[in-house]
Amino acid sequence: MSNASPTLGKLLRSLRDRKGWTLKQMSEHCGIPLSTLSKVEHDRLTLTYDKLLQLSRKLGLRMSELFAEEGEETAQTVTARRSVGDLDHAVRVETPNYDYFYLCTELRRKRMIPVITTIRAKSLEQFGELVRHAGEEYVYVLKGRVAVHTQFYDPMILEQGQSVYIDSNMGHAYLAGDGCEEAEVLGVMSSADEELMQSLLIIHEERKRAAEPVVAKPRRGVSGENKTARPRRKVG
Repeated sequence: MSNASPTLGKLLRSLRDRKGWTLKQMSEHCGIPLSTLSKVEHDRLTLTYDKLLQLSRKLGLRMSELFAEEGEETAQTVTARRSVGDLDHAVRVETPNYDYFYLCTELRRKRMIPVITTIRAKSLEQFGELVRHAGEEYVYVLKGRVAVHTQFYDPMILEQGQSVYIDSNMGHAYLAGDGCEEAEVLGVMSSADEELMQSLLIIHEERKRAAEPVVAKPRRGVSGENKTARPRRKVG
């Protein structure tokens, strides 16, 4: 039996086989071009977080179900599960202030969500509102210096090799410390909520949208604003 973790292409192909769909039918259901799906299935292309979210929503699946292998048992006393995580097979979420690499995403119903995060935000103004979500979390500093802000405690500084364990329901934020352009941490979020990963990805999406600048669109039909003059026809 192979111990290698399945690729996104293999998981997507397995999902399509379970549905009994052709590539064209899959494309019609999820709104992703057929050529893109074909490249993913042949491991020549991966999908961004936005596309994965689109896929799960269009197909009516939780994000975790996209990474489930066929034949997985829904309840087992001893699962003997194993997953080898690496950045090449991680689900990557990029925002202006952070890069997140979610590891071992092919496992369903995980009680722990491992993620490597690159932190660039240096102030609470950059970060925005403190984050809250279900469960608890552990964060270990791999590189740099991290300022930890929480709802009920004074800010603290974590140096490389130090860590913190907190209640995730408490508002919290991780920032790059003074003199540090960016920091890298390993975080492990834990919760009895099977939708934890989906909740985290939704938080990322909402914060990413909130950080996007609003571009005013020109109004049509107003003098001097993108209006093209048309010659009048003479009536007589």
